[in-house]
Amino acid sequence: MAQISLSRRLRRTPFSDGVEAAGVNGYTVYNHMLLPTVFESVEADYHHLKRHVQVWDVSCERQVELRGPDAARLIQMLTPRDLRGMMPGQCFYVPIVDETGGMLNDPVAVKLAEDRWWISIADSDLLFWIKGIVNGWRLDVLVDEPDVSPLAIQGPKADDLLARVFGDSVRDIKFFRFGVYQFQGKDLVIARSGYSKQGGFELYVEGSELGMPLWRKLFEAGEDLNVRAGCPNLIERIEGGLLSYGNDMTDDNTPHECGLGRFCNTHTAIGCIGRDALLRVAKEGPVQQIRALAIEGAPVPPCDRVWPVYANGKRVGKVTSAAWSPDFNTNVAIGMIRVTHWDDDTKVEVQTPDGTRAAVVREKFWI
Repeated sequence: MAQISLSRRLRRTPFSDGVEAAGVNGYTVYNHMLLPTVFESVEADYHHLKRHVQVWDVSCERQVELRGPDAARLIQMLTPRDLRGMMPGQCFYVPIVDETGGMLNDPVAVKLAEDRWWISIADSDLLFWIKGIVNGWRLDVLVDEPDVSPLAIQGPKADDLLARVFGDSVRDIKFFRFGVYQFQGKDLVIARSGYSKQGGFELYVEGSELGMPLWRKLFEAGEDLNVRAGCPNLIERIEGGLLSYGNDMTDDNTPHECGLGRFCNTHTAIGCIGRDALLRVAKEGPVQQIRALAIEGAPVPPCDRVWPVYANGKRVGKVTSAAWSPDFNTNVAIGMIRVTHWDDDTKVEVQTPDGTRAAVVREKFWI
């Protein structure tokens, strides 16, 4: 099997030594960094995530920092979500759109102060888009990528693990809020968030030197909790309907097509660059939208390309992510389906690499 040739263009992370020692078996490339994809096996990692606690190296979720008097104005230009009521200490999921209303990224915005924000990005070079806006509009704001590397703690025992390291007050952090805690004399932002439906936290580690000491401390504290190194799990994220930018959506899609209309306050998000385009979309409604699909038969092969979806011989959509779910005993999938066939229980056919499969469209995901 062909392998990726490593170079300095694929950046290591502050936790790479720990990831390698834990026996990582696969990587992908994400924001020019290595992101682990499997340790024991995708299915074994899935079962462990749902029962115990995992430490994820998600340093690839790079931060775009906005700092200066125009920081709040700038971030509102980027998203159709109205941020006027957002307070320091909160995290918001914010679709980022271009002038056509197309999705450029779906990050989490972290408001550190009125004039300082982090945008924790998915896999795209959003930094350059933001720098272009700042230059074109002559905004008084500094935009750069700080030395911040997120570490995720995910799973039902995440609270117990972090409480042992940072104290019981971490249990009081509310969903999509954060607190500031000390580790080796330095501040750490700890948010209750993460790319799984099992619950947990993301630790924003400033400074590479803290990486391995923090990694080791977490594993020492969680030995009896069956803590393991882990990573975002394909099966679990599909079950939960967690979208992957670049896989399930691109800049050809609007937030409404991606099922993210609830994060768009287009009428009140004054200043958003894509506002006019999204007002038209909101009025007319999308012609296609993200849906869950249950695909019949034996476990499907890896979904490394688009799988067409048909009904009565006519193409009505595409599957973009799919995997066998042991807990639900079916192939779970995410697809973009046309309005004519997106209703719950609609029967369709999916053209997979190993043949055409019957499938059913679901309005809701599994978890």
